[in-house]
Amino acid sequence: MSVGEFAFLVVAGIGAGLTGSIAGLASLISYPALLATGLPPVTANVTNTAALVLTGVGSVSASRPELRGQARRLLPLAVAAVLGGVAGAVLLLLTPSGAFERIVPFLIGGASLAILVQRPPRELAAEAAVAHAGRPHRDPWWLPFVIFAISIYGGYFGAAAGVLMLATFLLTTGEPLPRSNAMRNVILGVANTVAAVGFVLYASIAWSAALPLAIGLFLGSLLGPRIVRRAPQTALRRIIALAGLALAVHLAIQAFSG
Repeated sequence: MSVGEFAFLVVAGIGAGLTGSIAGLASLISYPALLATGLPPVTANVTNTAALVLTGVGSVSASRPELRGQARRLLPLAVAAVLGGVAGAVLLLLTPSGAFERIVPFLIGGASLAILVQRPPRELAAEAAVAHAGRPHRDPWWLPFVIFAISIYGGYFGAAAGVLMLATFLLTTGEPLPRSNAMRNVILGVANTVAAVGFVLYASIAWSAALPLAIGLFLGSLLGPRIVRRAPQTALRRIIALAGLALAVHLAIQAFSG
C-alpha cells in the first residue's frame, strides 16, 4: 500500500467516524473507501468490520458511567448479539462475492432510507419517557430476539445497525438517550467483535488497509461528539442519507452493468 493510499484511508476513517457519530452510518464512507483502494467487495466488508472494532472499544470505554447497574440487563442481550454476530458472519462467508456485490447497493440504500425517515433520537427518547412515566418498567421478553436479528445484519454488513439498535432501546427499555446509547455501544460492539473474530479465522482481511482505516475511525469517533453538539443534526443526517442513496445507485450501476 502506498503512502497516498494510507493517508486516504486515514482521512476516510475520520469521515466515517464523524458520520457514525452523526447518523450511525460509518460504513457509508469506510466501505466505498476500501473499494476505491482496489479491494474486492467481500474483502472490503470484512476489513471494514475489523477496523470498526477499535471504534467500538473506544465508545464503550467512554460510556462506562452510563453502564453502571446495567450488567444483569445486558447479559442476555450480549448473548443474543454474539449469536447474531456469528450468524451474520457465517452468512457473509457463504455468500458468493458476485452476489454480495449485487446485494450491497440495496443494503446501503435501505440503511440510508432508515436514516432519512427516522425521527431524531432525542425525540424518540422524549416520547419513550412520556410513555413510561410514573410506572415501573421491565424490558419486554422479546427484546433479545430483536437484538439477535439486528446483530445478524450487523455481522453481515452493518450499515445503520447502530441506528436500528438505538431506536429499539429507546422505545423498549424506558432509558434516556445517554444510557440507551451506552447499551447500543456495548451490544453492537459485541456483535461486531464476534463477526471480526470469525473473519480473522476464516476470511482474508487486508490488514494494510484495516490499520489506517482504524486510526481514522478512532480519531473521527473522538471528534464526532464535539461536532455533533454544535452542528444541526437533522440537516446533517439528511445530507448523509441522500449521499448514501446516491452511493447505492452508483454501486448498483457498477454491479448490474457488468
